[in-house]
Amino acid sequence: MNHFYFVRHGETVWNVENKICGATDIELTEKGHDQAIEAGRKILEMGVTADLIITSPLIRAKETARHISEVTRIPMEIEPRLIEQNFGRYESTPRDGAEFHEAKKDLASRFGTGESMLQVAHRIYGLLDDIKESDKEYILVAHNGLARIIESYFREMTNEEFSSFGIKNCEIKRYDF
Repeated sequence: MNHFYFVRHGETVWNVENKICGATDIELTEKGHDQAIEAGRKILEMGVTADLIITSPLIRAKETARHISEVTRIPMEIEPRLIEQNFGRYESTPRDGAEFHEAKKDLASRFGTGESMLQVAHRIYGLLDDIKESDKEYILVAHNGLARIIESYFREMTNEEFSSFGIKNCEIKRYDF
């Protein structure tokens, strides 16, 4: 297929508390559940006719995908490659911290015990290559860290643009190959 849609999961408690979720499995807030249902309605309004929703195995993304699936009647599957980046020592620290903002520019750093941006890009770029070769239309439900990697697949970015990039909870973004 020549395009796909990306949806970031709904709001979590740690989003509200300005904490980095990363690979930590944090649930949606009530607002997050409502955002996911609304995202499903928007997808219907947009006339999206996807064949499959693929989602991160983390609960915040799975629940978002479940709501979208229930509203749209598009089946969903877990895609392990869509798990959020493990930010190592930065997990549960302030999302808007200056140190973390700078650390995201060091693409080879594993943040002590985590996963480097290069490692994440390897698995996400491979997934995008697979989607590009498929004849199916997909909706990907995942995380803000992966949104950054996906955006870098489609456009050239400076390290500052990469580190600063993000999308809102349950924002729907279309990408064309």
